[in-house]
Parts: sequence; structure tokens; C-alpha cells
Amino acid sequence: MPDKISINRPISRDGAANLAQIRQQFEQNYKKIGKRITICGDSGCLAQGSQKVYEAFKNELAKTGVNFCLEITPSCYESSLYLCKSGCQGFCAQGPLVNVAGALYTKVRAEDVPEIIETTLRQGKVVERLLYLNPKTNRRCEGEKDIPFYQKQTRVLLSDCGKLNPEDINEYIAKGGYGALQKALGIGPEGVIAEMKTGGLRGRGGGGFPTWLKWESTRKQAGGEKYMICNADEGDPGAYMDRSLLEGNPHAVIEGMIIAGLAIGAQKGIFYIRAEYPLAAKKVQKGIDECYKLGILGKNIFDSGFGYDLEIRYGAGAFVCGEETALIASLEGSRGMPRPKPPFPSQSGLWGKPSAINNVETLANVPYIINKGGKWYSGFGTEKSPGTKVFAMTGKSKNSGLIEISLGMPVKDIVYEIGGGPLKGDKVKAVQTGGPSGGVISGENMEMPITYESLQQIGSIMGSGGFIVMDETDCMVDIAKFYLDFCVDESCGKCAPCRIGGYQMLQILKRITDGQGEAGDIERLQKLATAMQKASLCGLGQTAPNPVMSTLRYFRHEYEEHINNKHCPTGRCAKLVGFEIVKSNCVGCGACKRACPAQCVSGELRSPHSIDQSKCIKCGQCYAACKFNAVRRG
Repeated sequence: MPDKISINRPISRDGAANLAQIRQQFEQNYKKIGKRITICGDSGCLAQGSQKVYEAFKNELAKTGVNFCLEITPSCYESSLYLCKSGCQGFCAQGPLVNVAGALYTKVRAEDVPEIIETTLRQGKVVERLLYLNPKTNRRCEGEKDIPFYQKQTRVLLSDCGKLNPEDINEYIAKGGYGALQKALGIGPEGVIAEMKTGGLRGRGGGGFPTWLKWESTRKQAGGEKYMICNADEGDPGAYMDRSLLEGNPHAVIEGMIIAGLAIGAQKGIFYIRAEYPLAAKKVQKGIDECYKLGILGKNIFDSGFGYDLEIRYGAGAFVCGEETALIASLEGSRGMPRPKPPFPSQSGLWGKPSAINNVETLANVPYIINKGGKWYSGFGTEKSPGTKVFAMTGKSKNSGLIEISLGMPVKDIVYEIGGGPLKGDKVKAVQTGGPSGGVISGENMEMPITYESLQQIGSIMGSGGFIVMDETDCMVDIAKFYLDFCVDESCGKCAPCRIGGYQMLQILKRITDGQGEAGDIERLQKLATAMQKASLCGLGQTAPNPVMSTLRYFRHEYEEHINNKHCPTGRCAKLVGFEIVKSNCVGCGACKRACPAQCVSGELRSPHSIDQSKCIKCGQCYAACKFNAVRRG
């Protein structure tokens, strides 16, 4: 049996040979494994109890005497089970997810584990009740290939995320990991940039700037000291793409960081990770430590003469630090506030040195592009928006989770094919993209392809990848207020257009949703928005009015209804809603009376009830409790 490859053995002298040896060793060890049990260990599934499921498998397997291992090493028994945790497997709404030899079990609890072991491992059958039930066919789906949520996706970045053990560098290497770095060292910085140019990858952090152009600009700057920075300070409400990639495949991002550093001529790279992502930071740090032990980081990598160091710095979660110069200020120990450009970071960045900043998803794409070629990557997507895009799909969607699509896919395919349609079967009213800086895609634009250009044309942006489905129960004025409130709270206050303009817009929206809207409020919102877009210092202020402007563009009638009639059609704005009981429909069941927290519903059993409007707090509990359409909202 070959000797175990120790991660303490440096490989810098003969990188290619040693990587090949690690791959061969891992594959030999893996061939001994009988079956694999992969439990989702992403933050989302952990919050739903997947750690308890993992511990239950360990305890139950030990109790039943089944041979199993937690690492792939030469000491694994023949035909033993391999039990491990993965990153996000995507189908978050069905978590915790457990893959047992290809069978994907959903909503697994610790108490389900004995049945899984007995039925699947001993009898070779599946536990039918734990398989996903396709609501369209009313049939159970045994694996990902059978589940509609996965079928329409183009999973490139997510192809390994959720499959491999993110804390085992040997498995990443066995699947070709760090081969892209070897190739990059062979073709050199110019070759890397040329391949990235062919691939056409645009920044996935929101701006959509060509990655190769940013790298080339930084490389051309004079001076020896340069920095490569990974922006992992994900701040959009409901967005968790970057976190999931760091937790599920940290080595892909680390490899992308090293290749990027080579391309721009940097000697040091920095992960800027928000402190609220402890699991992501832990996995990245472990990955960095493993790379140093293997000689993939440090001096003279693969005996190439190229040396590179990586470290983690923590961000305090300021949304404004998504802007490059604000992020740099934070790294330097100052308050995260943007500065005027030029000079751009590629000219004068961290500590005044040329610096390139890319987000997690952008960097995770790099090894795939270098390994398979820019031409391969540009085969996905459209001519101007090539590649794939990862989205966090949330809101009023039956299937929520982490998805990856080929750019150019129509909105309706994402909503109905991947998402399964609106949650309660209601009509889709809008889809919000781009987070607080984005806008809405109206229900009438469902045929629109998702590209950088199409989103810009309708007043939205790609952003980092939020995709929120809204139905007829969502008030678009309230939605605009929510996002603007977030942006006002996150504004650094440095420039007046953002600091004052955003606050003034928010006060107008609050008046409108409180029933105090006035004639001319819409025009005031538009003027303030234009001023912010033209005069704000950074992207936060320039794009903060987007949700207001896009909802005005497609749902102006809702604003007018709030202002002119003091009425919210959806009932979301509490001060514009009232509830009354239609006596002809009321059967006197008392459900509304029992649900009312203000005790303002009166009436005898089996007799029509009534609501005391002077006591009503307009919470809507009576409306939700009634099964006979007897409570009317107006």
C-alpha cells in the first residue's frame, strides 16, 4: 500500500509530480470506499439541525458495527462508508439534505437516521417518505437528476459545492484542484489575462466590469508591491451566494486568488470576510493553512519563482464597504468611507499601492476558466453577458435556495421551472434583483432574459445575485421603503446627496405608507432620486433610488392609490387598512374572536360577529383566521 501523503510534506520543488501523487493516492483510497453519505453542512442546513443529523449518523453507525471513516486515508477499511459534511447542496427549502449513495433525502431529522441506515445501507432500498415529492407529477424523486429544481440549472461553480468535503484539500486536488494554478504558472500572467479576456468574465459583485481589464490595468502599474483583495463582505439582504461558495468550496476561491495575484503581479492577497460569517472564515483559514503546508502558498510556488501569501481580515458588515475604496479604507484601519475616483484602486489602492478587488464568485470562476479555457466559458450565456450566474432565490417561491443559471435564461423559466412558481399559487407580481441597489422586474416582463444589459434597460441591476419573487400580496411602495430604509441606514454620510437625499426620500415614503401622502410627492421622489444618481460619491448613493424608481416605473398606480385614496390595495400598509365582518358570510364560529389580540371582536357563538373599529390595531389576525371569507380587508 502506498504511503499516506502528509499535508506537512512541502511540494514546492516538484509541484506537478506531487499533485499527481496526491490525486493517485486519494483515488486509490477512495476506490476502497463502499458508499458515501454526504450531509449538508452549510450554515443554512446547520441552522435546521444538520449537525445533529451528522452526529446521529456517527453514533448509529458505531452502534451497529458498520465500518465507516471520516477521512479518506490509507487506513480506511475495505468497503467502508465515508461520512462527511459538504457545503450548500442548493435546495435550501428542503434542508437538512442528506445524500446517501445517490439518494437525496430531504428535511432529514436525527430520528430518521436509524431508518436510513437499515433501509438504504442494509436493505439497499430508499426511504420513500424522505425523498422529494414532485408536486406536478405526485412522484418521489430519488436523486438530483429527477428534481425539477436542478434540471434547468447550469451548475459550474456549484458542480462541486455540495458534493465534495470542503475541508479536505486532498479531495479538491483529486478532482483536478490547483491544476489551473499549474497551468497559469506555465502560460504566465499575460497568458492568464488573455484567457480571461476570451472567457469574458464580468465582475459578479454587482458592477459587471470585465475582470481581465481590471487585472491588466493593475498589472501595468509601475512599482513592485501590489495587492489582490477578495471582497467577501456580502451585505445584500437575503443574499448568501458568497458565503455558500466559501463554505462549500473554499479551495476554488483560494486557487482563484492565487491565479489573480499571479496575473496582476501581487505578492500578497487578502480575504476581506464579514465577521458574521464565522464558518466561512474558518474553512477558508483551514484551506490557507493546508496550502502553506503543501507549498501551494509561500515562497517559490511549484519551483516557479512566484511567491504569494494569503491572509484573512474581518469586516464589520458595513454595506458601504462593498464599494472598493471604502473597503480599502476599512482594511487600512479607517472608517469605511469611499473616496473620489480617479485614482482607481488599480492605480492607488491599499496603502497607496496598485490593488485589484474581486468578489468571491468572480474568483471562484477563475480556476474553471483557466483549466477549461476561455472559449469554453464563453459558450455559456450571451455574447455580452457570458458565463453562468449564481443567485440566492428567496421570497414567494415554492422552491427557494442557491441556484446557478446560464445568463440569458428568461425570468419565467427561473421562477416557474426552477422555483416551481409562486408559493401559494398567486400571480407573480414582480421579481426583485440586485438587492437594495436593484430594481423590480414586473410580472409583464417574465419573458425577459437575465443579462447585465436587459436588467439595466428596465432600471435594475444584476447585483451580487439576490433574486426575490413577489406576488400580489406584496405592496411595491412598502418594498421600495424597505430597501431605501436599508440604504439610508447603511450610508456612511460622507456626501450630502446620499446622506440628505436618501433621508428625504425615505420620509416621503413613510408619509405615503402612513396615509399622509400629498399631491406632488411622486415628483419630489423623482427629483431627489435624479439628484442622488448624478451627484452621490459612490455606488451606494447612486443606486439607492433604484427600487423607488423601478417601482414607480411599473407600479405608479399603487403610489397614486396610497396618495389619492389613502388605501393600500395589498393591505401591507397597516395604517391604510381596515377590517370588517361581512355578516351574511359570518357563521359565528368565533375563530376571528379567538385570534384577535386586542379583543375588539364581539359576538355570540353561531351568530354574526362585529369588529370595534376604535379598538382595532389592524394586525390582520382575524382576516387570517377566517375560513369563510367573512372578514373583508379594505
